[in-house]
Amino acid sequence: MASYSSFILAIFIAISFSSMNISLAARNLLQTTNPTAPTLPKPTLPPLPTVPTLPQGKVPPLPTIPTLPQGKVPPLPTIPTLPQGNVPPLPTIPTLPKPTQPSIPSTIPTIPTIPQFTLPPLPNFPTTIPITMPSFPFFSPPPSKTSP
Repeated sequence: MASYSSFILAIFIAISFSSMNISLAARNLLQTTNPTAPTLPKPTLPPLPTVPTLPQGKVPPLPTIPTLPQGKVPPLPTIPTLPQGNVPPLPTIPTLPKPTQPSIPSTIPTIPTIPQFTLPPLPNFPTTIPITMPSFPFFSPPPSKTSP
């Protein structure tokens, strides 16, 4: 979080320093006058060339489509009739008796109440974390076998 706020502070300082030079440059530009452009002579353009007229050619007439001889079309063959067989009648669907619906009760039964149970209390958790480290007993090193 500290690096984020220092980054924002650095950006703010950079923008404020850059805006000082920009505002001075803008003031300088506003106080100056625009230079006048010299008047230049207008060049005269040469006239456009004329388009030559092309000779009009004669288009030959379109060829005529020859008429083809009409041939005789033979008649279509007749479809033979099929013999009609005796088809047995379809079976009839038997009618079933209509079922009777059970009657709707006029009163709605009451829902039994569920007994309420009480939960045991939650154990208490520590709210702070201990910072100090417990001290461990350190044993002294064993005596050396040789003397210095």
